[in-house]
Amino acid sequence: MGNKKYIFNKEVAAQKLNRLALEIAEHLQGDGAELIIIGIKESGIVIAGKIGLLVQNYLPNQVTIISAELNKDHPSEVTLSQSIDFTDKNVIVVDDVANSGKTLLYVMQPLLQYHPKRIQVLVLVERMHKLFPVKPDYVGLSLATTLQDFIKVEVKDGEIEGAYIN
Repeated sequence: MGNKKYIFNKEVAAQKLNRLALEIAEHLQGDGAELIIIGIKESGIVIAGKIGLLVQNYLPNQVTIISAELNKDHPSEVTLSQSIDFTDKNVIVVDDVANSGKTLLYVMQPLLQYHPKRIQVLVLVERMHKLFPVKPDYVGLSLATTLQDFIKVEVKDGEIEGAYIN
């Protein structure tokens, strides 16, 4: 098991996802535009799928969930699972942990050729070490950590098992 220090478990993760879905629904209330949720592989797509299902309980908007893939260390190319016209759509980019903000910033690159109604960011865990100008709009848990701390969201069989600091 190593030196894992859990910051939340499966039940708390489920509560956080439900709260985040409610926040999204509250924010988009009365806005009938399609909602496109982009999950960043690997864990981000699991979180995006869960959020998409939960949001549909609270909003009548059409919800589309797609994935984005990129090399997180050298994110020069972003591959989206579907080719979509994002113009006049609400877009939420989802990742498991916001570290420096670099991955989130690069995932927005392909969206810039369109004119989305809004682009927002959702993360399950936000760290306080931003090197890039990305501030998540929806946050499950904000955590002050050292630069040496590594935060991992555990996903098993499409379920969020929890998150820990190593």
